Order: sequence, then structure tokens, then C-alpha cells
Amino acid sequence: MANEPRETEITLSFGTFQQPVLRPAMPTPPAKFSPSKRRLVILTEGRTEPVTAKTAACVIRYGNDEVVALLDSTQAGKTSQELLGIGGSIPVVATLADAPGANTLLIGIAPSGGKIPPAWRPVLLEAMARGCDVVSGLHEFLCDDPEFAAAATKHGVKLVDVRKNDERDVSKFEGFRAGCLRIHTVGQDCSCGKMVVSVEVARGLSKRGHDCKFIATGQTGILIEGDGCPVDRVISDFLNGAVEKQILANQHHDILVVEGQGFIAHPRYSPVTLGLLHGSLPHGLILCYEAARPHVMGMPNVKLKPLAELRELYEKIAGALFPTRVIGIGLNSRLLSPEDAERERERVRAEMGVPVCDVFRHGPDELVNAVLALQRELFGKP
Repeated sequence: MANEPRETEITLSFGTFQQPVLRPAMPTPPAKFSPSKRRLVILTEGRTEPVTAKTAACVIRYGNDEVVALLDSTQAGKTSQELLGIGGSIPVVATLADAPGANTLLIGIAPSGGKIPPAWRPVLLEAMARGCDVVSGLHEFLCDDPEFAAAATKHGVKLVDVRKNDERDVSKFEGFRAGCLRIHTVGQDCSCGKMVVSVEVARGLSKRGHDCKFIATGQTGILIEGDGCPVDRVISDFLNGAVEKQILANQHHDILVVEGQGFIAHPRYSPVTLGLLHGSLPHGLILCYEAARPHVMGMPNVKLKPLAELRELYEKIAGALFPTRVIGIGLNSRLLSPEDAERERERVRAEMGVPVCDVFRHGPDELVNAVLALQRELFGKP
């Protein structure tokens, strides 16, 4: 198995996370993953729901690889569609033996702290014994674990740590192409839809014939796009520089949509949000939030800030280096009925004075139009 062509291609593709995509001299982005090469079983044991298993849900929704099954013994017999709202008839299975066509095991959750659940270790070892590569976007690296490393060597499979990087360059604050429009999604909280809005807006622009690139900055976005930088795993001194390199490497495109992380007033994750703002120097911001969420996710003692207050905060902090403004609102209305979602949309539109939409319920067109309006305003594009 180790000598099959698929393994070489996987290695080269995943290598782009750390190296080629970050070279400013690179004329074109690296090749995307080939969907015919990897057949995924996604591990979500006991956590197959849209928020905790957002990596699984988004890889199913946007990824290029074939998903054979979800692995969750507590939900076996159900389908991905039933549990995640996406994936149709993709089955949920109890054991790896129930997914014989898989050649890669993907860890499909994004837990706070990014550690591998101890109960999952036997499953990962079994996957390797069955000849599967193992892909993880967690902070705890597979390749640093002696038991996992020994098993991978024994069975001739690959361990892929999406967040592993070796960024060591500070930002230079120069070299940005004047004709490249930079759009950045920011949030009222973590896990409120920034990546989804970024992907939907970027794809919406591309469908209209515009030269647009989604800049992935987190594990799930990287798995979808095939390149990017895991910014929450970059040493703080080099974070702005790592984001800047993503911009410089891709600014031959006319529009870049940069995936947001965390939010600027998060008690835990505000540094990565600031690094993205100052590293990407966005012309425009799309502010994302989940309606009916009362407090910071996982921190009930921290109330969420109002959208108007956050807009002012984002614009002022980003504007310390480069002028920007919020051009649209990405509404996540999954907790609302269709009627309540429409009322919420109209309320926020009136309050904020910019386009508002839930990209799942309404599509991304209003936000796409806002991006194109900003491009015309700044660059005179037709």
C-alpha cells in the first residue's frame, strides 16, 4: 500500500499546508486534492452533532473527497443527514469493519483545547492496522505520539497533522497588490459560521465569473481548500507574518476571502483574531453571528457583545493599520424557525444598515453583491 500512487499524492498535497502555499514567489496555488484518491471514514464517536462535529459536517458539505461513513457507535444505523443536516444517505457505522471501502480515517471534531479523546486511541490504532492513513486537525499531534508513530511505521500508513507548521517570519507590512480586494469574516463568537460564510461568498463570486480565492486559516478550511495556514497554531510573534504570506502568495487573484477565527473580545482566543486583522489588512469585513446565542460558547459567564458595538470595535482595531468597514452581516439562524429567522434578518438589517443573510436559508447573493459593490467603489471594477 505504501507504494501506491495515492499515497504519494496525499503526501504532496498535505505538504502544502506547511510549505509551498506560503512562498510569495509561487506563481499559482498548489493543486487541490483529487477526490478519487481518498475515501474517508470520519470519526465523530459520541459527538455527531453540527457544532462539535463541524469539521465532519463541512468536509461532507464542501470537501472533494468521498466520505464512506461516519464512525459513531452511539448513533449507528442513522445517516449523516439525520444527525448533521448534510450528507444524504452517508451511513453512521459502529465499527471500522462496517466501512470496508475507507482508506483514510479523519478525526471529525474540533473540541476546545484540541486534544485527542483518550477513548479514541484504540480506534486510531485499529485504523492504522487496517491500512488507513489518519488525518487530524487537532492541537495534539499524532506524529508526536510514540505509540501512533510506531504503529504508522509498522503498517506503512501516513499520519497527517493539519495544524503542524513551522512559521518563523514576522510581517513586513509591504508588497500588497493594490488591485486585490481583501475581504475578511469576523465574528461575535467562535463557531458561529465564519468559515461557512467565507466559503459560500468565495464560491458565489467564482460562480459569477470573478477571480476569487478562499484563504483557509483553520483545520476544517484547510481540509476543504487543500491549502492555507493553521493560524491558531502559529507562535504569536509570527502570526501576522504567516497571514501576510498567505495574502502575498495568493494576491494574483482579484478577490481574497480570508476565513476568520475566534472574535476580538474572546477571553481565550482574541490574539488570533487580532493577528488575522493586522496580517490580512482587509478592505471589507463580514460580521458573522448566531441568533439566539446568549453567551460565549462554553463560557456562560461571558455575555456576547452587541453587533453594533463589535462593528465599531473591529473597524477601529483593524483601522489602526488599514482602513476597513463592515459591509455585511452573516446570520446563522439554525436555532430559529423560518419565520423568526426572517424577523431577525429584518431587525439586524435595519439596525446595522448593511445586507444581512443566512447563507443556508437565503444563499450568499446579498453578501456577494456587497463585496462587488466595494470592489467597484475602491477599484472602479465594472
